Amino acid sequence: MLLFAGLGNPGTKYANNRHNVGFMAADAIARRHSFSPWSKKFQGLVSEGTIDGEKIVLIKPQTFMNNSGQAVGQALRFYKLQPADLTVFYDEIDLAEGKVRIKTGGGAGGHNGIRSIDGHVGRDYRRVRIGVGHPGVKEMVQHHVLGDFAKSDMEWLDPLLDSIGDNAALIVKNDESGFMNKLTLAVQGSDEPEKAKPARKQQSHIRQARQKAPAAQLPEGGPMAALLKKMFGKD
Repeated sequence: MLLFAGLGNPGTKYANNRHNVGFMAADAIARRHSFSPWSKKFQGLVSEGTIDGEKIVLIKPQTFMNNSGQAVGQALRFYKLQPADLTVFYDEIDLAEGKVRIKTGGGAGGHNGIRSIDGHVGRDYRRVRIGVGHPGVKEMVQHHVLGDFAKSDMEWLDPLLDSIGDNAALIVKNDESGFMNKLTLAVQGSDEPEKAKPARKQQSHIRQARQKAPAAQLPEGGPMAALLKKMFGKD
């Protein structure tokens, strides 16, 4: 058995926030693998299912982000699991939008949800960091993470979440590099219309080159010049 935790804040007010991308990842896994309906348990919402023959318990803590460790710790102790059996999905401002990195252990990196989990279960669990980008200045970080994803973000967010659901079995198999590669390919695939632009630019370069071709010049000296002068009666 494994425990997957997606972090976020409860309530419709926060549903589309960047800070809630962990909830979105948990929802994507539950949908893709036909998990049980969400039920209230361990101060969170819990859904159960099977991925690649392994029983998985999904939890979305409802304690608000800063106290995520309370719900995750309760669930881990109830099922008699170790930190190594836990995978946490959450937002990461120090990664570009759509980038995903996985590591086991490490620090909280300023993320209050992770800091809370560290305090309740220790640090030796797997972290799936989902990039939501940085606003550029520290003073804007809270506004950024508690702001909703823009419509344009759906171009990379939707395929990313779908790929998390589709490839969750790779986490079960401990194939972390394979999981990250699949997600990278999914997000890059969402940029295919942009990749068609170089061909159009190349054509425009060709047209520009043709327009800049120098006009033909009549020779000013030599036998040809003499012949032309004789034909047109020019001295």
